[in-house]
Amino acid sequence: MSRLNYRHLYYFWQVAASGNLTRTAEQLHISQSALSTQIRSLEDGLDCQLFNRSGRKLVLTEAGQQAVRFAEDIFHRGEELEVLLRQGISSSNKRLRIGTTSHMSRNFIEEFIDPAMQDPGASIALISDNQNKLLDDLTRHQLDVVLTNVNIDVNDSAVWQIQLLSRQPVTIVCPPALATASFDQHPWVLPSRKHGIRGEFDAFCLRHGLTPRLKAEVDDMAMLRLMARDSQAFAVLPRVVVRDELANGILVEREALSRVDERFYAITVERIFQPKLLDVLLNRYQ
Repeated sequence: MSRLNYRHLYYFWQVAASGNLTRTAEQLHISQSALSTQIRSLEDGLDCQLFNRSGRKLVLTEAGQQAVRFAEDIFHRGEELEVLLRQGISSSNKRLRIGTTSHMSRNFIEEFIDPAMQDPGASIALISDNQNKLLDDLTRHQLDVVLTNVNIDVNDSAVWQIQLLSRQPVTIVCPPALATASFDQHPWVLPSRKHGIRGEFDAFCLRHGLTPRLKAEVDDMAMLRLMARDSQAFAVLPRVVVRDELANGILVEREALSRVDERFYAITVERIFQPKLLDVLLNRYQ
């Protein structure tokens, strides 16, 4: 019989994730002393030390870091199995749960899901939230994929699989009435400084000696699209965001920002039963 107690391993995993014994005990609804005892039992059973203890501070040992990697895989697989058994293998292949950040271009999302929308037997759920919440849901297999235009750092404990889907050029657009107007004569609506392209635009301004008269800063790309369309102002955003407005002549393109692009990523986690429909969507960008 295996010496490994999976309840003890789960408690260890939760403490390692939070880095705080007291907080983890509260979340697990057990006493701190009981939690500490469980972890010591795990260490005794494995005959190795998983944490170095310095007062109330717990620091993973080298063995503890290795154990965390295995624990993540074990419990992520367990969560995947639970979702799979509840929903059924056949149904999971035709239903996708897609998380999207609020910064994402609606036009790009529509392009991404188009094959699913054309499949009579497929259904999708689009969930918009902040990136940290979406990634947490992804690790718990509550989502199949997260779409974002904000890259994430990958460290040794990360479980993400990141695929670059597209690079979209960034451009300056305006209503036709401003097609020949000077950049200094009219206001600007710009992405907030949370967006990487804002820094690129600031560098563009520095190179050209331009001091834009700021009218509005916008986090959400859908809102920036509306403001670009409805205000008498210049705007900076990925071309894909205003694709329809450019095609219909509602907006015109003044100048593409050289060597500046918006990058769209798909983030997944390794799964045994990857929905076939997700493979169809992702393979289009390879």
